Amino acid sequence: MPTFNPLACIRKDVQAMHAYPVQNAQGMIKLDAMENPHRLSQKLQNQLGMRLGAVALNRYPGQCIHDLQSALKRHIPLPAGFDLMLGNGSDELISLLATACALPPSAANGYQKACVLAPEPGFVMYKVSAQWQGLDYVGIPLKEDFTLDVPFMLTAMAHHRPTLLFLAYPNNPSANLWDDDSMASVIKAAGEQGTLVVIDEAYQPFASKSYLDRLAHDPHVVLLRTLSKFGLAGVRLGYLVGHQALIAQIDKVRPPYNVSVLNAEAALFALEHEDVFRAQAKDICAQRDLLFEALSQLDRVQVFQSEANMILLRVSDAQKTFDNMKARGVLIKNVSKMHPLLTNCLRLTVGTFDENQNMMAALKESL
Repeated sequence: MPTFNPLACIRKDVQAMHAYPVQNAQGMIKLDAMENPHRLSQKLQNQLGMRLGAVALNRYPGQCIHDLQSALKRHIPLPAGFDLMLGNGSDELISLLATACALPPSAANGYQKACVLAPEPGFVMYKVSAQWQGLDYVGIPLKEDFTLDVPFMLTAMAHHRPTLLFLAYPNNPSANLWDDDSMASVIKAAGEQGTLVVIDEAYQPFASKSYLDRLAHDPHVVLLRTLSKFGLAGVRLGYLVGHQALIAQIDKVRPPYNVSVLNAEAALFALEHEDVFRAQAKDICAQRDLLFEALSQLDRVQVFQSEANMILLRVSDAQKTFDNMKARGVLIKNVSKMHPLLTNCLRLTVGTFDENQNMMAALKESL
């Protein structure tokens, strides 16, 4: 009887990939994943518990999904002729975009696979989702100060003619916003060559600018957002905004019932208490400014400006500093091996005042 190796059924490129790493944070001050450090008050926890307890778990999601879409349209007023679709976190929406745009090789495109392009260092799921769908991926290095290298990007776009271009705004892990002229140049070039632009505003609650006001002028641009940074990382709820005709096509590849009734009800509850989460975001921004000032006073540490709920810094030995901080009960993110531009860089999530104070003490002892 022949021996069958079931791994032979798995794509070779998938076998060569690494799974997305999630650090064990048990018993640690958790500042590694850009989460909102604030929990709901006991009163709101009790109210939410009552709401979730009344959800009809025996039914597939139905009306609650439409209610959530309507609530989001009030939360983020859409331009006329625009619509939105929901995802199980923005990660799923990134994968659905790759699926919807995975054009097969043909004479029309010179028998080339569809291509995804994004600045690097950036969010790893742009590359991973492209690989999952068998698309080519091209990463365009940022400048040393983590700004867009516009001439290099325009040259790469003209050469590779990507189907999808991802622009994180603010970027992860550098936490900066691209300047208006750079954005305009790249988005204009994308429109002229038939590239769909995805502006990922995952960290919008903490940023001074949004592309939403300009969205109506660019039919080839879609806006990606998530409620994770809003304060619902555990709920897994993202949404994609774009022209109705475009969203209707992308929505065809969405799995049915991809957002659970519990997720939808929790998101509805949060939007009904939007003022609570806005106050939390305001506090996080204030703590970010205090943390940036404190970090700037440290010797041998380079700190980068932030428009998100994280701060990127460069130290003399990232791995040693990371290990020392972890030994002191503080978990951050060592991004030093993600890209050459991130050599000896660490990423810190902005926590509460007390968490930040403990983090600073551990950092000073660990440098």
